[in-house]
Amino acid sequence: MLTDAELAHYHDEGYFSPVPVLSSAEVADYRGRLEAFEATQGGHLKAEQRNKCHLLFRWIDELMRDPRVLDPIAQILGPDLLCWNTIFWIKEPRAESFVSWHQDITYWGLAGGEVVSAWLALSPASEAAGCMRVLPKSHLEPAMAHQDRYAATNMLTRGQEIDGIDEEATVSMPLEPGQMSLHSVRLAHASGPNETADRRIGLSMHFMPTLAYQSAADWDSAALVRGSDSYGHFEHTPPVTGDFAPDAVAFHAKAGEAVRKILYRDAERDTQKL
Repeated sequence: MLTDAELAHYHDEGYFSPVPVLSSAEVADYRGRLEAFEATQGGHLKAEQRNKCHLLFRWIDELMRDPRVLDPIAQILGPDLLCWNTIFWIKEPRAESFVSWHQDITYWGLAGGEVVSAWLALSPASEAAGCMRVLPKSHLEPAMAHQDRYAATNMLTRGQEIDGIDEEATVSMPLEPGQMSLHSVRLAHASGPNETADRRIGLSMHFMPTLAYQSAADWDSAALVRGSDSYGHFEHTPPVTGDFAPDAVAFHAKAGEAVRKILYRDAERDTQKL
């Protein structure tokens, strides 16, 4: 649970970090499960497996429902919660991959309620490893202009980027394995390359109240992770009975394609990043 001061910091600055979630043993277990699966297919996740990954891996479905994750989220959003998406953010050792300055609200299409992103570290996310950086209070201002640049090493789908960020005003959010950060969907954020000898493995989970809706498509999905949903704006994801369970895999294909169309709406061209 967040203290009153920590909760006020989130609302005033648009973020809070760090929040302890997992023990070292749990981190080792989850990372081991991920990398054991990656080893079966060449050592990496496929692009489509990074997105809506809670439908493919039961341990992620369980993790996004863990009270240690949800209790702070519920303090911000209330008791009835949906998880819209889960995404792996993996930077290989000494890779040039980066995330440009952007605001998620400009291309996710979610409206009608605040959205909170929880970013959980499964390996060290130091400044050298390319941890997240944020521009405090940017969530209180109108959305900034973005340019789609499609840089090959930019991990964002369209390489969307905000120009003119005052770097001296930004704050880094380094995390130890097992810690998570929280930030608003409206907050400008970015991350640099991983200059270390270890992988930087992060899992983002994106939560919203059940009154939120998808403004950019006629159909979208989300998982009901706490409370009840009296609005029905999203189709609920099916129960995940095991890793790569057939019904969840089939739903994943439909849900992933829906997200792809939302992210690339009005874009100049498509890529294979999701």
